[in-house]
Amino acid sequence: DCVETNTFGANHSAMAEYDIPERVYELSEAGARIARESADAFAARDGRTRWVLGSIGPGTKLPTLGHIAYGTLRDGFQANAEGLLAGGADALIVETTQDLLQTKASVLGARRAMEATGVEVPLLVSMAFETTGTMLLGSEIGAALTALEPLGIDMIGLNCSTGPAEMSEHLRYLARHARTPLLCMPNAGLPILTKDGAHFPLDAEGLADAQDTFVRDYGLNLVGGCCGTTPEHLSRLVERVRGASPAERSPRPEPGAASLYQSVAFRQDTAYMAIGERTNANGSKKFREAMLEGRWDDCVEMARDQIREGAHMLDLCVDYVGRDGVADMDELAGRFATASTLPIVLDSTEVDVLRAGLERLGGRAVLNSVNYEDGDGPESRFAKVTQLAREHGAALIALTIDEEGQARTVETKVAIAERLIDDLTGTWGIL
Repeated sequence: DCVETNTFGANHSAMAEYDIPERVYELSEAGARIARESADAFAARDGRTRWVLGSIGPGTKLPTLGHIAYGTLRDGFQANAEGLLAGGADALIVETTQDLLQTKASVLGARRAMEATGVEVPLLVSMAFETTGTMLLGSEIGAALTALEPLGIDMIGLNCSTGPAEMSEHLRYLARHARTPLLCMPNAGLPILTKDGAHFPLDAEGLADAQDTFVRDYGLNLVGGCCGTTPEHLSRLVERVRGASPAERSPRPEPGAASLYQSVAFRQDTAYMAIGERTNANGSKKFREAMLEGRWDDCVEMARDQIREGAHMLDLCVDYVGRDGVADMDELAGRFATASTLPIVLDSTEVDVLRAGLERLGGRAVLNSVNYEDGDGPESRFAKVTQLAREHGAALIALTIDEEGQARTVETKVAIAERLIDDLTGTWGIL
């Protein structure tokens, strides 16, 4: 009962290739308006409500690989989303995502569009996984869920790249661990290249069979089709699943952080969680000297040494008097994003430095740290860092320090800890 807008390419990076990036809003609004008119016309015929999903495609640039600046990408997606909302979209779907950093830019752009327009709609995210079992840049399904769910999205799932058979294990994982509703829009099988172009081998009955199984076994809430699917495919699918009851799920979320590639649970079954701190300019002379001299490859090698030695996460601190911390963090976080298989703990006293790191990391980072030393008012560091964490879906290390200073007794430590937990989860919505 949903139709997508024909706006998959109405974003900054795609439109810039045609020298018309300024038309992103215009084309997005037009696409949503046309879909709205069609959906409303069909609803008027039979009295059944139809919905318009505003399509936000991935664009043609991968920010993790430095193809485009994060801010440029985010702002372009905001214009895309604002146009879709103006045209009457009932929900926004960030789809066929290939790079987690691009996905986050899309989600944040969409959130900013809702705030700017005052229109709040559901926000869906659909990822594309290759036959290798990962996203294009190597992200596992666990890393994707860990990075994206804390952004407050309303639905998560898969589309494109493969047929339903190759999606089954990923959907099984999401069914077990995702707190949000699930969606799936597979291709009509894996394409076969012929002299006449791509041929998709899965027929309408095969798609309906697969999606029916997914609904009943994995509790999917929204199903459809992607490349190679035809009106016949979708008609058969609707006949099969309309009125079906999705399987009830009892998800077991695993709190943790994520690199671009993998998720790491905060609770380690056989050991304490070890955060490698040799990539900290204040704690390692060797790292600091390499950073000051611009020997970036040496900095990366120090990170890899800690990975080999069994660290679970890596602390990255570039704070040093007289240095441009934003530039240093941008450089090193960008390198660590692809060089480290472990999540990154961004460690700085400066909010702008933390933001620079978050805008280079596609996984779920951890921010070190927040406390109540200067209170919790809107201008406090606590509020600024927490707002940053919520926006980017980051985790937080919170210290038992309040306006009176460091907690010294068990009772004071517990009281401040309870205040922090209630504030961060209740007031700020940190997962």
